[in-house]
Amino acid sequence: MYHDMADISSEDRERIKLLTLISSSKHEFDKLSLEQLARLQELLEKKDYSHDKKADKSKSKFLKRINVRIYELTEGKGIW
Repeated sequence: MYHDMADISSEDRERIKLLTLISSSKHEFDKLSLEQLARLQELLEKKDYSHDKKADKSKSKFLKRINVRIYELTEGKGIW
């Protein structure tokens, strides 16, 4: 299945950019702001990966990591 770059929405580009960034390094994931984490969460939740079992599993894992990180940032874990 080949997609022309023009077929890729700005949301897809944004999601891919954030996923590429956090996939490259755990440190990059930890550097994301609360706003970036919330945006990535929103973009991932919108995207349907049900056609690809492996991608769908990765989506679930990323959403769990994002939720944990948002909790850490909002509850102040890691300031001590």
